[in-house]
Amino acid sequence: MRLRIPTDLAGLLQTGLLRSVGSLGIKVATAGLTYLTYVVLSRTQTNDEYGHFAFGLALATVLAIVAGAGQPMAVLRLWAEQRSKGDETGARATIAAGATITLYGSLGVAVLLCLGAVLYWPFAGPDETINHFFGAALLILPLALSEYNSSALRAQGSLWTALLPRDIFWRLALPALVLALFAFNVVLSGPDALTLAAALLLTMLGLQMLLADRRGYAIMPARAPVPAHWRRWGGLSRWLLLGALIETAALNADVILVGLLLDLESSGLYFNAIRTAGLMTLFTFAIELVIAPMVAEHYHAGNMRQAQAITALCSWAGFVFSLVIFLCFGLFGTEILSLFGAGYAEGWLILMLLSFGLLFDAITGPSKIVMMMTGHERPYVAIFGTIMGLGLLLQILVIPFWGLIGVAAVNMAARICAQIGIALWCRFQIGLDTSLLGILWLGKGRDAARA
Repeated sequence: MRLRIPTDLAGLLQTGLLRSVGSLGIKVATAGLTYLTYVVLSRTQTNDEYGHFAFGLALATVLAIVAGAGQPMAVLRLWAEQRSKGDETGARATIAAGATITLYGSLGVAVLLCLGAVLYWPFAGPDETINHFFGAALLILPLALSEYNSSALRAQGSLWTALLPRDIFWRLALPALVLALFAFNVVLSGPDALTLAAALLLTMLGLQMLLADRRGYAIMPARAPVPAHWRRWGGLSRWLLLGALIETAALNADVILVGLLLDLESSGLYFNAIRTAGLMTLFTFAIELVIAPMVAEHYHAGNMRQAQAITALCSWAGFVFSLVIFLCFGLFGTEILSLFGAGYAEGWLILMLLSFGLLFDAITGPSKIVMMMTGHERPYVAIFGTIMGLGLLLQILVIPFWGLIGVAAVNMAARICAQIGIALWCRFQIGLDTSLLGILWLGKGRDAARA
């Protein structure tokens, strides 16, 4: 039986799909260039140095979320919400304040990490270095600011200016420069690679901000709006920060945990497996980049049918893409992992466990985005954070007995439970079915009523 899409929703879905395809094109290129970067570094570095790079990148990614103080997610929601109420000045002030908070937060977190590394130094082993901590500290600011700039520009309707500098130009320049140095017999250590990545990303950010400002987008930081912004939205920002931190920790804390409790070589192997598994979420993530401000706009305007249509589009498009990639991993996962080197091919089972957990991200659809954009960030933190936090504690217990396989299995189980939990909340508390079943609302021509 053919599903008939209501006429009044067809245009909305077509617009969302076309923009999502453009976003997907960028993200596919991003994934390819990111993968190329990891392959180049793993092939030009020793396993130990590549482990230092993987550990430092994972640590910097988590701490960059802390430094952002929830502003990337807040600006997506608040720009749409304030403009829907006619508050153009308030919307622009929100972007300026968020940029300033991200800038100061990044510098503060980087300084604290350096101090922590210095304090740890006397307790390090004789052959152990702490330089990768300093490399991670340098990377915090560019990572945090690039994430915020991307959100701020996407909220204003920009796609290419928002994504190209970080997702394409930076990821193209980094492996190219590493290979050029290698051609002159310059082999980068893990900390060197982190420092180079930070310098290149800062350069791209400077160019992005100049271009965005010339095109009339709000992007530049300003101190004046910060106090009023934090008084009004500080509580919201803290909850959005927790939500973003939990999701980022779910993708990076395992790498840090393995590096601390096992060794950095194992950390590199697990890093490659989880980054490879993450390719499954490319289309879902690409669509979410587009639909986040759309969901916020329609929900806060009371247009629940439009919001439901957008989430249904996201869930089905993301699921089909994820399922194809999952099957490819099952057939060719060993060959894919061997691109990093012969020693990494043994991570096939780890890859499949992590991938099966991420498949549920696609099955349950954009539940996280829906909760964040509709004012349900606290339940998201409670449900997703509690389940993933318990999973992290369980990983600590299983590592001595089952090693990397145990870590991956716990990650899979925790993610499945957490995704089902937040999808059920969206269905029964928000009134939007983010799962694959959400398309039935459109087929029956019914509206999703706000709970």
